[in-house]
Amino acid sequence: MPTPLLLTPIPEDQLLRVLWDDDTLNDYPFAYLRGWCPCAVCQGHGGERHFVEVENPQLVSINMVGNYAVNPTWDDGHETGIYTYAYLRSLGENQDNQHSHDNPEGTR
Repeated sequence: MPTPLLLTPIPEDQLLRVLWDDDTLNDYPFAYLRGWCPCAVCQGHGGERHFVEVENPQLVSINMVGNYAVNPTWDDGHETGIYTYAYLRSLGENQDNQHSHDNPEGTR
């Protein structure tokens, strides 16, 4: 599984740019990333993941979680989403457009 080498918030473009160790470069619009937050508060406890609409989310910070995930903090105080590298990568690979609300992992 690829791992991120560089996480670069670009506030003026409202996106997080991730450079992976396989030289893939993904841009994650803040609204897309926040909307697919994997935490139980946003997704509940089981079932298919769904997109949660959040108006104009702003990324405050993003921290590494061990050697397997990242944890963003948003301007609304939300900070419970832990995005595993595999999940973050799937979001980057499966976004058809910047506002896609289709489940990036299929039925998971």
